[in-house]
Amino acid sequence: MGPDRNKHLRNIAIVLLLAVIVWRVPGGDTASLTLNNVLGIVFIGGLLFLGYRMYMEHREAIFGLEERQRGILYAAVALGAITLVATSRMWNSGGLGAVLWLTFMALAIWGLYSVWQAYRSY
Repeated sequence: MGPDRNKHLRNIAIVLLLAVIVWRVPGGDTASLTLNNVLGIVFIGGLLFLGYRMYMEHREAIFGLEERQRGILYAAVALGAITLVATSRMWNSGGLGAVLWLTFMALAIWGLYSVWQAYRSY
Protein backbone atom coordinates (compact mmCIF):
# COMPACT_ATOMS: atom_id res chain seq x y z
CA MET A 1 0.00 0.00 0.00
CA GLY A 2 2.98 2.34 0.28
CA PRO A 3 3.79 5.18 2.64
CA ASP A 4 0.14 6.29 2.93
CA ARG A 5 -1.01 2.97 4.37
CA ASN A 6 -2.64 4.55 7.43
CA LYS A 7 -4.47 7.04 5.24
CA HIS A 8 -5.96 4.22 3.14
CA LEU A 9 -6.92 2.22 6.20
CA ARG A 10 -8.57 5.31 7.72
CA ASN A 11 -10.59 5.88 4.54
CA ILE A 12 -11.71 2.25 4.46
CA ALA A 13 -12.75 2.51 8.12
CA ILE A 14 -14.78 5.65 7.37
CA VAL A 15 -16.63 3.92 4.52
CA LEU A 16 -17.35 0.89 6.72
CA LEU A 17 -18.57 3.13 9.55
CA LEU A 18 -20.94 4.95 7.20
CA ALA A 19 -22.25 1.61 5.93
CA VAL A 20 -22.94 0.43 9.50
CA ILE A 21 -24.71 3.71 10.28
CA VAL A 22 -26.97 3.33 7.26
CA TRP A 23 -27.62 -0.29 8.18
CA ARG A 24 -28.34 0.15 11.91
CA VAL A 25 -29.67 3.69 12.50
CA PRO A 26 -33.44 4.15 12.15
CA GLY A 27 -34.13 6.21 9.05
CA GLY A 28 -30.69 5.49 7.67
CA ASP A 29 -32.14 4.02 4.49
CA THR A 30 -34.06 7.23 3.79
CA ALA A 31 -30.99 9.34 4.47
CA SER A 32 -28.90 7.15 2.17
CA LEU A 33 -31.45 7.48 -0.63
CA THR A 34 -31.48 11.26 -0.19
CA LEU A 35 -27.69 11.40 -0.25
CA ASN A 36 -27.65 9.13 -3.29
CA ASN A 37 -30.05 11.45 -5.12
CA VAL A 38 -28.00 14.53 -4.24
CA LEU A 39 -24.77 12.90 -5.38
CA GLY A 40 -26.48 11.72 -8.57
CA ILE A 41 -27.60 15.27 -9.37
CA VAL A 42 -24.10 16.59 -8.71
CA PHE A 43 -22.62 13.86 -10.96
CA ILE A 44 -25.06 14.59 -13.78
CA GLY A 45 -24.35 18.30 -13.44
CA GLY A 46 -20.64 17.57 -13.73
CA LEU A 47 -21.23 15.49 -16.86
CA LEU A 48 -23.33 18.27 -18.39
CA PHE A 49 -20.61 20.80 -17.60
CA LEU A 50 -18.00 18.49 -19.16
CA GLY A 51 -20.15 18.20 -22.30
CA TYR A 52 -20.51 21.98 -22.46
CA ARG A 53 -16.76 22.49 -22.09
CA MET A 54 -15.98 19.89 -24.74
CA TYR A 55 -18.46 21.53 -27.11
CA MET A 56 -17.00 25.00 -26.52
CA GLU A 57 -13.41 23.78 -26.96
CA HIS A 58 -14.16 21.87 -30.19
CA ARG A 59 -16.80 24.17 -31.66
CA GLU A 60 -14.67 25.15 -34.64
CA ALA A 61 -14.04 21.52 -35.55
CA ILE A 62 -17.75 20.71 -35.19
CA PHE A 63 -18.80 23.61 -37.41
CA GLY A 64 -16.07 22.60 -39.87
CA LEU A 65 -17.83 19.31 -40.51
CA GLU A 66 -20.20 18.87 -43.41
CA GLU A 67 -23.86 19.36 -42.52
CA ARG A 68 -24.56 15.65 -42.96
CA GLN A 69 -21.73 14.67 -40.62
CA ARG A 70 -22.78 17.27 -38.06
CA GLY A 71 -26.35 15.93 -38.19
CA ILE A 72 -25.10 12.38 -37.65
CA LEU A 73 -22.99 13.62 -34.71
CA TYR A 74 -25.93 15.37 -33.03
CA ALA A 75 -28.27 12.43 -33.69
CA ALA A 76 -25.76 9.93 -32.28
CA VAL A 77 -25.25 11.99 -29.13
CA ALA A 78 -29.02 12.40 -28.68
CA LEU A 79 -29.67 8.68 -29.27
CA GLY A 80 -26.96 7.72 -26.77
CA ALA A 81 -28.27 10.14 -24.15
CA ILE A 82 -31.89 9.02 -24.52
CA THR A 83 -30.87 5.37 -24.43
CA LEU A 84 -28.80 5.90 -21.27
CA VAL A 85 -31.71 7.67 -19.60
CA ALA A 86 -34.04 4.79 -20.46
CA THR A 87 -31.59 2.04 -19.44
CA SER A 88 -33.50 0.71 -16.44
CA ARG A 89 -36.86 0.67 -18.22
CA MET A 90 -35.45 -1.05 -21.29
CA TRP A 91 -33.54 -3.70 -19.35
CA ASN A 92 -36.49 -4.38 -17.02
CA SER A 93 -38.95 -4.79 -19.89
CA GLY A 94 -37.45 -8.11 -20.96
CA GLY A 95 -35.36 -9.50 -23.76
CA LEU A 96 -36.62 -7.20 -26.52
CA GLY A 97 -35.83 -4.11 -24.44
CA ALA A 98 -32.29 -5.33 -23.81
CA VAL A 99 -31.79 -6.07 -27.50
CA LEU A 100 -33.12 -2.62 -28.42
CA TRP A 101 -30.85 -1.01 -25.81
CA LEU A 102 -27.80 -2.76 -27.23
CA THR A 103 -28.87 -1.85 -30.78
CA PHE A 104 -29.39 1.81 -29.93
CA MET A 105 -26.05 2.07 -28.13
CA ALA A 106 -24.30 0.34 -31.03
CA LEU A 107 -25.91 2.79 -33.48
CA ALA A 108 -24.86 5.77 -31.35
CA ILE A 109 -21.28 4.52 -31.09
CA TRP A 110 -21.19 3.73 -34.81
CA GLY A 111 -22.45 7.24 -35.61
CA LEU A 112 -19.78 8.84 -33.42
CA TYR A 113 -17.10 6.63 -34.95
CA SER A 114 -18.17 7.38 -38.52
CA VAL A 115 -18.08 11.14 -37.84
CA TRP A 116 -14.65 10.78 -36.22
CA GLN A 117 -13.39 8.85 -39.27
CA ALA A 118 -14.74 11.51 -41.64
CA TYR A 119 -13.12 14.23 -39.54
CA ARG A 120 -9.75 12.46 -39.54
CA SER A 121 -9.82 11.86 -43.30
CA TYR A 122 -9.33 15.53 -44.19
